[in-house]
Amino acid sequence: MTTSVCIIGSGPAGLLLSQLLANEEIDTILLDRKDRAYIEGRIRAGVLEQGTVTALEEAGAADRLHREGLPHEGFELAFDGERHRIDLTGLTGKTVTVYGQTEMTKDLFEKRMQQGQRFFFNVDDVKPSDLKSDRPRVHFTHEGQHVTVECDYIAGCDGFHGVSRQAIPADVLRTYERVYPFGWLGILVEKPPVSHELIYANHDRGFALASMRSNTRSRYYIQCDASDDVADWSDDRFWEEFATRLGPDAAASLQTGPSFEKSIAPLRSFVAEPMRYGNLFLAGDSAHIVPPTGAKGLNLAVADVRLLHRALALHYRHGKDDLIDAYSETVLRRVWKVERFSWQLSTLMHQFPENSDFEKRMQRAEFDYLRSSEAASRAIAENYVGLPLD
Repeated sequence: MTTSVCIIGSGPAGLLLSQLLANEEIDTILLDRKDRAYIEGRIRAGVLEQGTVTALEEAGAADRLHREGLPHEGFELAFDGERHRIDLTGLTGKTVTVYGQTEMTKDLFEKRMQQGQRFFFNVDDVKPSDLKSDRPRVHFTHEGQHVTVECDYIAGCDGFHGVSRQAIPADVLRTYERVYPFGWLGILVEKPPVSHELIYANHDRGFALASMRSNTRSRYYIQCDASDDVADWSDDRFWEEFATRLGPDAAASLQTGPSFEKSIAPLRSFVAEPMRYGNLFLAGDSAHIVPPTGAKGLNLAVADVRLLHRALALHYRHGKDDLIDAYSETVLRRVWKVERFSWQLSTLMHQFPENSDFEKRMQRAEFDYLRSSEAASRAIAENYVGLPLD
């Protein structure tokens, strides 16, 4: 079986790359170890940068986003109940849009299915090979049969635990990691959000985030111990802790109710270099992870895909490989800047068990500085709405 680009991973990054390439009449095959229903049902990010919205528009998959997405012109930081609004539009002229990753994934699946995209779901034993050759291959098992796809390029969009990064030789791959000593306990509830904008809160008892997926569905998080069992967190316990950390003014508008999804996610910062080996390219979580504090994970993956699409389109249109050759270096420059912002905001807004009283006072001083300095608030805003693509 042959194609131009074999894409490993059918999450939003892989789907978007496939659609953007299809718009250039570049053929792809998509494969995933899970099925479509599982992929669509994964609860993930929900805040989209303007660049991500633009990418969906370019893909022709933004109609429902424009109907149902919630544009946000700012968000709030809170420290022990005191609040400071970051005016995104006033400081940068830009907005972000709240639209769940699950909805974005459904939209992209719908578009690809309509156009007859070739998919292989529930595959096993995926193995990229011949990566330094002109015709790399991807081997896998599907419905009991061994399948080999021969292609020009392989795009590894298969996430942190995927096989793509592992296909790069150990003496070539370099990794950098920071594992945080806590996790996020998140719930979904069919209640209006406590605020029309996101609130990131730092409290003596830990971090909290008030977010949403729509005007009637809220997504809330609290910092918890990395070893916590979600079964130990009843809804009542969550609501009590969440309200305390949010502060009395914000919590006065809180509507509680039974959660219909509850999970704990660990936090880490991770980068793998290089993001190209031979004719294999990494994109998204296969190459980097950011803590969710700055809402950057999905947006960073989309930026990777947009740059990879440009590189491949230039090759197939004009036979030029300038962008392909520069892909890893170009993408990693941006990746490290986004990693820095996510690390910075995580460091500011969480309670670290190893922090001394001095470090806690430095957190407070940083918050007070943000409230008094337009330049400092603008720096936060510029990163939050999304850095330039290159």
